[in-house]
Amino acid sequence: MPFVPDRREFLNWSACGLGATAALHLLLRDGTIAAAGTHHAPKAKRAVQISLVGGLSHVDSFDFKPLLTRHHGQRLQTETKPDVFFGQVGLLRKNDWEFKPRGTSGLMVSELFPHIAKVADELTVIRSMTADSANHTPALFVLNSGFQFNGYPSLGGWLSYGLGTIADDLPAFVVLPDGRGEPNGAASNWTSGFLPAQHQGVVFRGGESPVRDLFPAKPVPTGEERDSRAFLETLNGMHLQRSGGEGDLAARITSYELAARMQLAVPAVADLSRESDKTKALYGIDRPETADCGQRCLLARRLLEKGVRFVQVYSGGPIGGNPRTSWDAHENVKENHGIEAARIDQPVAALVADLKQRGMLDDTLVLFTTEFGRTPFTQSGANTVGTGRDHNKYAFSCWLAGAGLKPGTVFGSTDEIGWKVADHPVAWHDFHATVLHLMGIDHEKLTYYHNGIRRRLTNVHGEVVRGILA
Repeated sequence: MPFVPDRREFLNWSACGLGATAALHLLLRDGTIAAAGTHHAPKAKRAVQISLVGGLSHVDSFDFKPLLTRHHGQRLQTETKPDVFFGQVGLLRKNDWEFKPRGTSGLMVSELFPHIAKVADELTVIRSMTADSANHTPALFVLNSGFQFNGYPSLGGWLSYGLGTIADDLPAFVVLPDGRGEPNGAASNWTSGFLPAQHQGVVFRGGESPVRDLFPAKPVPTGEERDSRAFLETLNGMHLQRSGGEGDLAARITSYELAARMQLAVPAVADLSRESDKTKALYGIDRPETADCGQRCLLARRLLEKGVRFVQVYSGGPIGGNPRTSWDAHENVKENHGIEAARIDQPVAALVADLKQRGMLDDTLVLFTTEFGRTPFTQSGANTVGTGRDHNKYAFSCWLAGAGLKPGTVFGSTDEIGWKVADHPVAWHDFHATVLHLMGIDHEKLTYYHNGIRRRLTNVHGEVVRGILA
């Protein structure tokens, strides 16, 4: 059995100095000791999350509701006025894309995602998700951290803290924002919060320098750089010893050391020219509408291969403050979702298929998430059928694929029109608890003492969704 230090011993040990920090890092990587947050045998050792900003319409994608077609254009029959974000309750509207049973499982997926439909037998769809907020920024914070406010560690940060890193020269948590812009709240979505700073997500961007300020402004001779780093390590060690092994200082030193190693690793892992033309075409890199997401999904696979623990790929801005450059389909679902799906459908499906054919899906989790759903009725105060849908926090769909899951299945359901959850509601705390469980972590035991409170990702909530587990 591996030696597992308790949390306080683990943190004290890792803060003793550069030598101890490096030794601990190598022991964690090689499995000589277990990561502090590991509580049972994991099904997955890494994960990638596709995060849709703005709110995907579940009734147009993964939750088929035939009654919407039958009652298209009719008023919602309810005793109380529906609670929706903008308060404009229009008429019921049928799905804008045709649904079909897919694969041998018969999973219902609409023509909004024709490529993802081809990997339907790998998907585990949760149709009974609920959100705490119908407002974009708080909803995105809850999706990432379990709290509606910024300053709390994200899922990726908790995984980095609990499991450590696999690679010596790459961060445990990498973020790949939409090429058009960052999501609401920007870096607050991938913050380490009150956890040590090295657990924050590191943003990779396109181009020759994926990580900002990774390389010096002017070339430095090899010998001079080597000697400078050795001298800096000596100074850092002296400073850390004088400070009594102060945790924030140790974290900053570790981050700078990682940055130095990344100077060699990042250009290699980000060089997509090393991939075959067939693979690049699979991801849609050769097509203008899919090139951005295709490059990021392919990069995500390469990062996972090289030992990155958690990669987050965003879909949607908003760009220049315009929320419609995301999945926020208030005015026109057909137009908005059609544009956004065309950007990500092929790349996301390629990522799932590529992971599977490489044997990586057996120990990798793929998460496909969105802030909340959209209403089955249109956002309109008129007595005509509108074209847009409002936010819906009462019901939406997300899916997972990969390690430890029942593929080609559905969990939970919504009512006859897809407005509210009918059975087996799944909150974000439950979703997070399940992801941690699949990664070998008990969500109630992965904690960090902060301001007098033993904090955790799931706060005081959360139940593992065992109905989706293999």
